[in-house]
Amino acid sequence: MRVDLRASTWKGRGVNSLPTRYKPNISESEYQRLDAIMTPSSSDSVSDRAVFRRLIPGIHGLEQDPGKSESSERFGREQQGPRADVTLQKKKTKTLSEQKAKEKARMKRSSKEYGKEDGVMTGILKTSRRLFLRAKASSPTTMANEEVTGGSLKQQLAKLFEESLRITVPEELDVDPAIAPCQNPKFGDYQCNNAMGLWSKVKGKSTQFKGPQPIGQAIMKNLPASEMVDSCSIAGPGFVNVVLSRQWIAKSIQKMLVDGIETWAPKLPVKRAVVDFSSPNIAKEMHVGHLRSTIIGDTLARMLEYSNVEVLRRNHVGDWGTQFGMLIEYLFEKFPSGEVASDQAIGDLETFYKASKQRFDSDPAFKERAQRAVVSLQAGEEKYRKAWAHICEISRRGYEKVYQRLGVHLEEKGESFYNPYIPGALELLSKKGLIEESEGARVIFIEGKNIPLIVVKKDGGYNYASTDLAALWYRLNEEKAEWIIYVTDVGQREHFEMFFTAAKRAGWLPAEDDKYPKTSHVGFGLVLGKMENDSVLAVLRLSNWLIYLMKLKWIKCMSGKAKDWTEEELEKTAEAVGYGAVKYADLKNNRTTNYTFSFDQMLNDKGNTAVYLLYAHARICSIIRKSGKDIEELKKTGTLDLVHPDERTLGLHLLQFAEVVEEACTNLLPNVLCEYLYNLSEDFTRFYTNCQVVGSAEETSRLLLCEATAVVMRKCFHLLGITPVYKI
Repeated sequence: MRVDLRASTWKGRGVNSLPTRYKPNISESEYQRLDAIMTPSSSDSVSDRAVFRRLIPGIHGLEQDPGKSESSERFGREQQGPRADVTLQKKKTKTLSEQKAKEKARMKRSSKEYGKEDGVMTGILKTSRRLFLRAKASSPTTMANEEVTGGSLKQQLAKLFEESLRITVPEELDVDPAIAPCQNPKFGDYQCNNAMGLWSKVKGKSTQFKGPQPIGQAIMKNLPASEMVDSCSIAGPGFVNVVLSRQWIAKSIQKMLVDGIETWAPKLPVKRAVVDFSSPNIAKEMHVGHLRSTIIGDTLARMLEYSNVEVLRRNHVGDWGTQFGMLIEYLFEKFPSGEVASDQAIGDLETFYKASKQRFDSDPAFKERAQRAVVSLQAGEEKYRKAWAHICEISRRGYEKVYQRLGVHLEEKGESFYNPYIPGALELLSKKGLIEESEGARVIFIEGKNIPLIVVKKDGGYNYASTDLAALWYRLNEEKAEWIIYVTDVGQREHFEMFFTAAKRAGWLPAEDDKYPKTSHVGFGLVLGKMENDSVLAVLRLSNWLIYLMKLKWIKCMSGKAKDWTEEELEKTAEAVGYGAVKYADLKNNRTTNYTFSFDQMLNDKGNTAVYLLYAHARICSIIRKSGKDIEELKKTGTLDLVHPDERTLGLHLLQFAEVVEEACTNLLPNVLCEYLYNLSEDFTRFYTNCQVVGSAEETSRLLLCEATAVVMRKCFHLLGITPVYKI
């Protein structure tokens, strides 16, 4: 049986005359409104039908027996046992076939009975849109309320345009809002660029639209009312330009000042990620490449953590392999008992490593003993394991000093940790038929690569690829990571491409790069200049020299103000600027390019440097201090108003912080955040030059804007691993 939906059949009889399963899921007052406004109209569109189906989901459905629900069938199946599953499946298959036949016949009848110009049907559909929009407007949780708290500025605009697109082109379900900042501010703040893409999809189909501009106009017309939007306009072939309300911008900034900047954190599609970075080799000094990996990896981890992603910071140290045979054997030569009195007895571990390597290359007898030592170590003999652990601990203490000075936290899970998982991981790959024998080694051939991925060497030993595959399996299955990020130099790109391809062929990762779980290789370029071949300790020693130079420079500039600074303040400030300068010089460049290590450039207090940015932040703090006002009290009692154009420009830039962090996370590019921070300081300088703060009629509002700028700058510094300074 089909329900007669014509208004003449049930208008005035109340919606309760409908069978229960066809009643709209709305309030009784909306039922009455639906009856009252059900009038024929010929101005219906396809979009009305989709809205009506969503509003009253059962109305276009097929007849169902209310006595046979899915839950009752499931309960009966449990009572009858497994045989009932077969009977039920046959019954469902038959029912599906009948439903398809009925649906086909119904559609055929519908086109005859109602037609596109049928006034009764179009009246119902037109009413459905009005009811849908009225219900939306009367809902206690309106779009206007939702958008203030949800995600970045772009994400909030996307929510609005998503609603509009559902109404404008309901048949195109896979369309995501294309939101971007306007290139020219005179046209607006943001732009929706869906019209041209939609026109290419619907062109040639049965559609009410005649080109991209009418689609853009419809998108603009169907945009839900929102306090965040001041005005909209159409440009070119359907671009929808949006001007944000300055009142809403001010309200959002003031809300952040009260609730905290954590409320501006972007929303990412992952809950847990592994960031694999730094990863030095035991018994070797960290070099500049490790410094870049440490600085970049720490910033990526910080940005993800701010975005409410649980980050597992992994230090995949090289603490396993054949080199430990020669190190242990050389240790036994120096200390026959195997007991080392102190770290100083070994001396510099790098020198110790080089001496053992020289013996290994020049003395065949030593080389043979070293190879046997590797076997004993891998077999777990206590004497060898103890010597190995001691060497690792000496290296670990050296690395920890570097991490402490850089303010970086990592959890070590080195190659030795994953070693027990290698046989199982390789067995899984073998069962998939991926591993083959080649010239005595076991390999995985990768399409498009001239060389295979070796997973077991000719001598039966494991290598980087076998360890990386085992680590990936562990991270996916034991740590349940959705995104695994590897931060190394670009020279290892091919290794990671082959390794990731093997994991995809094994079914460990989806074939599509944009689906989760996924892996990403964050490659970075070389460090050029004097530091090109230096160790991290050499860099840090030069950083100490930079800190000393900063102190001398400030003491000279202070003249009579030196008494305002304690020695501790001076030391901490110089240290923050010194290490901040090293980090920012690295992070401000696109990580894939080479960069030149230059202390002269780092110390420059003009332009895009840490010194300039830290000074800009200190100046804002000074303005607030000199006002004599309690900024915490102003946050509670004051009101922010962005009347001057430079105030609005600065306010909009502040609101864009979340989407910049989102972009930097998505593309794994810290320089995007650096560029934002530098532009923010430039916008503040322009505002402060043109708008008097202290002593003006707008003092309270402008002090709040100063504080908001300082809060965002401090969060940027934190994400970059830089300690802010409050006076210079």
